[in-house]
Amino acid sequence: MAFDTTPYWVESSAMPKFPTLARDLAVDVVVVGAGITGITAAYLLKSQGRRVALVERGRCGGVDTSYTTAHLTYVTDQWLGDLVETLGEDHARAVWDAGRAAIAQIDGNIQTEHLACAFEWVPGYLHSRSTEPPSPEDMSSLQKEARLAARLGFDAQYLDEVPFARRPGVMFEAQARFHPLRYLGGLVTQIAGEGSHVFENTEVTDIREHSVIAGDHTINADYVVIATHDPMMGKASYLSATLLQTKLFLYSTYVVGGTVPRGSIPDALFWDTSSPYYYLRVVDRERDRDRVILGGADHRTGQVKDTKACYQQVEDQLRRLVPEVDVTDRWSGQVIETHDGLPYIGETAERQFVATGFAGNGMTFGTLAGMMACDAAMGRTNPWRDLFDPGRATVRTGAWDYVRENAAYPYYMIRDRLTGPEGKSLRAVKNGEGKVLEINGERVAASRDEEGRLSLVSAVCTHMGCLVAWNAAEGTWDCPCHGSRFTASGDVMAGPAETPLKAVDVGKDQAATRTAR
Repeated sequence: MAFDTTPYWVESSAMPKFPTLARDLAVDVVVVGAGITGITAAYLLKSQGRRVALVERGRCGGVDTSYTTAHLTYVTDQWLGDLVETLGEDHARAVWDAGRAAIAQIDGNIQTEHLACAFEWVPGYLHSRSTEPPSPEDMSSLQKEARLAARLGFDAQYLDEVPFARRPGVMFEAQARFHPLRYLGGLVTQIAGEGSHVFENTEVTDIREHSVIAGDHTINADYVVIATHDPMMGKASYLSATLLQTKLFLYSTYVVGGTVPRGSIPDALFWDTSSPYYYLRVVDRERDRDRVILGGADHRTGQVKDTKACYQQVEDQLRRLVPEVDVTDRWSGQVIETHDGLPYIGETAERQFVATGFAGNGMTFGTLAGMMACDAAMGRTNPWRDLFDPGRATVRTGAWDYVRENAAYPYYMIRDRLTGPEGKSLRAVKNGEGKVLEINGERVAASRDEEGRLSLVSAVCTHMGCLVAWNAAEGTWDCPCHGSRFTASGDVMAGPAETPLKAVDVGKDQAATRTAR
């Protein structure tokens, strides 16, 4: 049985609705994807006098942006010391400066548009693992990180005991938190009009030299911004697009939230030194209780079978931290790591801009990407262009991570072909389950909902041919190779796949078992 995994952000906000594209039109810039990157880019371009068409396959703010925990921090998953070792001090400082600029942009947008989105400046705390006593090595590493951050111009201070966590750690001032959909809902309403447009439920099927194709309609434009979390190929060559995909590693991450007695947790961002790490924040203050969320239990998408256990791991950790919590929310998100820890933001073909690989900094790097996309479309040089260029050369230590991560792909391709199916009859699939079966010589992804209704689709991922795996907690089919996700009926939820899993006709031999319970 799958959980109700609707994010709190969706339940507590009402995004404005927009029409489906119903005619051909011409604009200056097409932005594909209406998450935080796409909405930010379109909003900034509109404010610069450009005619923009923002096109979203589903609803604005949906998919990855809806499933964030919305930590606004310039402190990257890669420790600053590691960035310095890889990039040198100047470039490492530039990475954190970029995140700091993005938070300032969000604050500026809120002030300009008078948005009520629970934005607050709060401190962020990196602290040692809460599951075991701190070691001298932990304290030494945290002290070194604090000294380095302060020396490079960031407001950081080592603490023997971080508030609430009661562990040694580093306090970073001037981080923030907000309600992402209330923020984006306010921005997106400013885009349409004066030659600009916002379209929902409009799937882009092709990107050409001077146009974007969506269904039966064409949008002519001089510039295209692809803001789809995992980028479409678009105008890039197949080789170039495939090479970029080999540098992206998709991870699932899990969130459990609820209410706690007011004041139980300081209004701040917390994350620890576990690997994968846990991350905690207050969502908002509510009368006599506070709403909080904890995330963690990350793993390569599609490579863990018991995804319900991941939720349980995070819930157990939240209850250890706050025994009085009343759990109300569960959802999972997806983050994209890169071979060197930095996002890819920039042009992958002439007048085509992409942004991906934000890791745990989706809100800040997503905003930065929107800023950089605006500069690129306006013909301005952005100070971080070369640092995040998708075509940048592999940096010194990054190549080792690159080789290690990509080793998973051929392994899963071979494993899929050598291991047997989970059954050969639809009777093997019970209500609320999904299994990869072999029927008539074909690998079939078969699932039933709680009422016994059957869905049958090909088990072969439409991206690069791996076999998908059933995600029991979410009721989805996930690809273990590059992280694509599909609904039970085969529709694409998250790329890099762009094509649904094909429907399967099992034929007369299996017809009698279609409704077996």
